[in-house]
Amino acid sequence: MVRLAGSHTRVAILLLLGAPVLMASSAPVVVVPRQKVSYILVGFVGGFVRHTNPHHGPVVVAERIRQLAPTGSHIDVYENRHRKAAYRNIIRLLDSDGDGVLSAAEKAQARIILFGQSWGASAAVLLARDLGRIGVPVMLTVQVDSIAKPWQHDGVIPENVAAAVNFYQPHGLLHGRQEIRADDDGKTQILGNYRIDYKQNPVKCQGMPWLDRALTPDHMQSECDPHLWAQVENLMRQRLAPEPENLALVPIP
Repeated sequence: MVRLAGSHTRVAILLLLGAPVLMASSAPVVVVPRQKVSYILVGFVGGFVRHTNPHHGPVVVAERIRQLAPTGSHIDVYENRHRKAAYRNIIRLLDSDGDGVLSAAEKAQARIILFGQSWGASAAVLLARDLGRIGVPVMLTVQVDSIAKPWQHDGVIPENVAAAVNFYQPHGLLHGRQEIRADDDGKTQILGNYRIDYKQNPVKCQGMPWLDRALTPDHMQSECDPHLWAQVENLMRQRLAPEPENLALVPIP
């Protein structure tokens, strides 16, 4: 009896018998790196507003910046109740090698801006705090008429945030936090707490619910004030410049 010892002979016999054969490949496995993320901008709308509502400041500003943002920028707007989804997406974007773990280098390369209005402003601060727990830095947080839910704290900016600014209006049933402060003054620059008075300088809002117009007109105006949101846009664009300038604001009259 002839012994068939060669591997090629065994494969040939299996093929003749109709048995499936797994052919080993000597080609190396190529891992294709993900596209490099340059900036991540995350906005939050307030109340029960949808993230696609075209009349609200965070949505409007995000769309304008999206048109001229640097290559590799990711700009998203979320409902304020979807903070965890925003967090997971940021982690996914920062994980450039796709291994499911953020390395020190991946964290250090983060260029993140968080902004929002009303409950959305509070959500931006909470998201910054979530990122701080895992050592991810945030370039800037912007709060517009920030209102925290009962279990939230939106007044202290965590030390992983480089700069923060707060805009508020003082009138009506709903009005924003008048002051924010840094948890660590040596690590976070508070750019200012800017008061806006819609009793003296009202603005017209389009597409807003009648209930908002009737009950919270001043808070509503902070959602659509074009001058205010131009200031927010300017602050964010400064950070998107190749060499970010010193963040500075012209006081809003």
